[in-house]
Amino acid sequence: MGVLLISGTSTDVGKTVATAAVAAAASAEGRTVAVCKPAQTGIAPGEPGDLADVTRLTGVTRTLELARYPEPLAPDTAARRAGMPMLTLAETVAGIETLADADLVLVEGAGGLLVRMGEFTLLDLAEKLGAPVLVVAAAGLGTLNHSELTTRTLAAAGVRCAGLVIGAWPDEPDLASECNRDDLPRITGTPLLGAIPAGVGQWDRDRFTGAAPGWFDQDLKNLL
Repeated sequence: MGVLLISGTSTDVGKTVATAAVAAAASAEGRTVAVCKPAQTGIAPGEPGDLADVTRLTGVTRTLELARYPEPLAPDTAARRAGMPMLTLAETVAGIETLADADLVLVEGAGGLLVRMGEFTLLDLAEKLGAPVLVVAAAGLGTLNHSELTTRTLAAAGVRCAGLVIGAWPDEPDLASECNRDDLPRITGTPLLGAIPAGVGQWDRDRFTGAAPGWFDQDLKNLL
């Protein structure tokens, strides 16, 4: 089993669509894929969450959600407010291990790298699993700071950063976005592996899976 953790530099940078895109690219290479979302927030019981979006876009049905909290907050805060138990690192690792028959297990975090998914962060999980982290970044202003903070934190912990992906590349990028695309690898010392066009989360499955492999360069394909 190969495990790849997917974190954002912050919230709303396109982690779920990026997770789906990686899943589609891996599936196109003939790999079996499973996706874990340890903690889902802001979704009522029985409603479709992020994993439903991944399945809708890719057809991947081997998915695992370990905890769900009703309010759209950091999972640990949402758990406390709901009077529900927080996820532990041990039960999350055990859940991921149930997917071990897949060639690749993608684990989508919540928000940024240090957001607490329960009693732990995605960084803690990466350290425990010895797994690399793919960082999904925004395109516009602020992304250089957020991306460097994230990659420096990974490096300080001895966790390998698999690379950066821009989670939503605008149809008409402004000057900041164009400059950031060049500056992100220079500032962070981490390769920019691709950019996912904005709006593709609304595409149908055939269109999404057909296009997804082309959003990444060969480095990401080798990683998978």
